[in-house]
Amino acid sequence: MLQISSAAQAYFRQLLNQQDLDDMGIRLSALRPGTPSADARLEFCEPADLRGDEWAIDCDGFTLYVEAASVPYFDAAEIDFQETVTGGQVTVRAPNIKGRAPGAEASLIERVRHVLDTEVNPQLAAHGGRVAVEEVTADNDVMLRFGGGCHGCGMVDVTLKRGVETTLRARIPEIGQIRDATDHASGQTPYYRREP
Repeated sequence: MLQISSAAQAYFRQLLNQQDLDDMGIRLSALRPGTPSADARLEFCEPADLRGDEWAIDCDGFTLYVEAASVPYFDAAEIDFQETVTGGQVTVRAPNIKGRAPGAEASLIERVRHVLDTEVNPQLAAHGGRVAVEEVTADNDVMLRFGGGCHGCGMVDVTLKRGVETTLRARIPEIGQIRDATDHASGQTPYYRREP
């Protein structure tokens, strides 16, 4: 069930009152749902903008329309508004928007991929890097391939041991060895150049 705080409702009502159109509402949709880059979009909408299959949530003075395909991703979501010295900020907390974590019954490769996509890669992206699963062996050893700024980076060993491996072992204890299968000598744009 989607929850909209009274502060968010008051803020939306204020915005809608500034519009010159009757029957204006707010539409909520999920962008790239089920992926690590998923996000929520809030926008004004007129009745003519609606497809007719949206879920309508009656709020105090307006209607919030949730795009039908996005409804499962906003289950247990919360929309809030916090006033700040520069105005305020709307926050949408949607724990299911990036998809659900694979359960214990999922394959090891699915669970490793999920941890990399949701926890590790967002941090590596700050340096233009990424890591992907190359292979999981019968002994639960994990082979990884680094790309972007991590491909050929002089700090990749530290990233592997202190970042990637620590995170994977904390989330998936049955992992065997974790190895880097990347040919770092061929890296074109490393974040840190290796010493000659």
